[in-house]
Amino acid sequence: MDEEVDIKNERVDDIPLLLAQMERMGIQPLLDSCFPTHGNWKGLSLGWVSTIWLAHILSLGDHRLNHVQGWAEKRLETLKGCTDQAVRALDFADDRLESVLDALSDDLRWQEFEAALNQRLIRVYDLNPQLVRVDSTSASGYWSVTEDGLFQFGHSKDRRQDLPQVKVMLSALDPLGMPVATQVLPGNSADDPLYIPAISRVREGIGRSGLLYVGDSKMASLQTRAFIHAGGDFYLCPLPAVQLPDDVLEAYLEPVFSGEQTLTEIYRQKDGMEEKIAEGYERIEQMTAVVDGRMVTWRERRLVIRSLQHAKRAEAGLQRRIENVKKALSALNEHKQGKTHFREVEPLREAAEGILKKHGVDGLLRLEYDEIIDERPLRRYGGRPAGVRVLRDAHLRFEVDEEAVNEVRKRIGWRVYATNQPAEELTLQNAVLAYRDEYVIERCFGRLKGKPLSLKPMYLQDDDRATGLIRLLTIGLLVLSLLEFTVRRQPAEEGKELKGLYAGNPKRSTASPTAEAILGAFQEIFLTMITIGERIERHLTPLSNLQREILRLLGFHPDIYTRLITKFTKSSLKMSEP
Repeated sequence: MDEEVDIKNERVDDIPLLLAQMERMGIQPLLDSCFPTHGNWKGLSLGWVSTIWLAHILSLGDHRLNHVQGWAEKRLETLKGCTDQAVRALDFADDRLESVLDALSDDLRWQEFEAALNQRLIRVYDLNPQLVRVDSTSASGYWSVTEDGLFQFGHSKDRRQDLPQVKVMLSALDPLGMPVATQVLPGNSADDPLYIPAISRVREGIGRSGLLYVGDSKMASLQTRAFIHAGGDFYLCPLPAVQLPDDVLEAYLEPVFSGEQTLTEIYRQKDGMEEKIAEGYERIEQMTAVVDGRMVTWRERRLVIRSLQHAKRAEAGLQRRIENVKKALSALNEHKQGKTHFREVEPLREAAEGILKKHGVDGLLRLEYDEIIDERPLRRYGGRPAGVRVLRDAHLRFEVDEEAVNEVRKRIGWRVYATNQPAEELTLQNAVLAYRDEYVIERCFGRLKGKPLSLKPMYLQDDDRATGLIRLLTIGLLVLSLLEFTVRRQPAEEGKELKGLYAGNPKRSTASPTAEAILGAFQEIFLTMITIGERIERHLTPLSNLQREILRLLGFHPDIYTRLITKFTKSSLKMSEP
């Protein structure tokens, strides 16, 4: 008798790698420990549902709840083999995922989980935290605005003032870009008051002092700087005009312009060459503030820095504005049909000065006005007597005030940074380079809001569930940052580069592979199950040399894949610590 043959295929791709990475990080047991579920909870635990859902998000770049159950149903054997759990598609129904988000929205339990995870990762990955970047972003969407709700109108970093938004405050370890504290806040929250709570969360989560906190000018309030110093930590941030009035900045620049103050040149390595990027000097200011009812006094270093690239761009922009103003002013004198013709000086003066103000070049051009009066005789015509017709005309003359422009050019590109870290620990050059690496946290925001985490667009309307989802996605951000960190660290120690990540150019190598490229290398891996009567045969797409090399760099044994076609037991998983 012919035996019936049944063939099933499952896409495995990067799922075993992602689940192995999350197992090493200890995400599932920590979630189950910090977010206990009700006794009626059946099936996979909250921790397992969360980690498998994260694998779905990171693999597909899709956080939508209604897509997960169908995805899991097509990969049940893969998920069972990778987790050693009795996985059902119903474990990922919408209502179960909503329960996960409801649990993650609990502020106290989230803080407990975040702190426990940070301490584990610092130990497992042998991290030595020294620098933390703190910043905020906003994500806008088509949400309903309610009083005191999460979704509010505010200053949008997406340039969508017409849409309500949610704000996310993130603190990340440098240079990993690893989030260590996440706050989800209403979209109309001001940034300045958010830094002290964020830094407090980092201190609780990491459990050590002496860290350097780097932020933008919104971190520069005196109270925030005093709070950081009083806690035994350091700060580095640019001072805005509120903290550094124009007259104080002018006093800082005067010795530079007079030649009394020498400048230190600042360089960075680029393509194996040293490139001059800035110049400046530093001075000391005595600072005093009250923190928790206690007077705090410290010495603050003021770093007076001129960025060459910023100055070059600003000078080019200034020149463009001046040229545009010259064209606009010339047009005021033109006599064209349908165009306003100025016959009196005052309206012409208002129009000209409005143009200067609009382009930000007040005082950089000299304007002079002529009022022309033309008297023309009129002949008698019919019943009209002879007389004189008076015609008035206003004319504008202008020229660029080169002396004023040169004064502006001298001041372009200058910025003052403040830090309380001693010069022997943070040199002038290292301070500038540290601040310039602010792209590290911007990259976190890019991943969070775009691919692969895709916070935008968010389809949830419930405040608590939106909070839970953002927190879940920041765990995904952690996974990506540690994957990338581990793969980059090993070749750096070995003096090698990774080849084969670039489609169409297999010989191209890189010492800085991205997490997205790493995961992309594990596409098109399939698990085939052939059932012949009572017998089942399994076949897995063989791992390529590139895939095996990535697993080696991550410290994972190929067993995390090959166990899908062998009898799986927990003891067969061999993963060395990174």
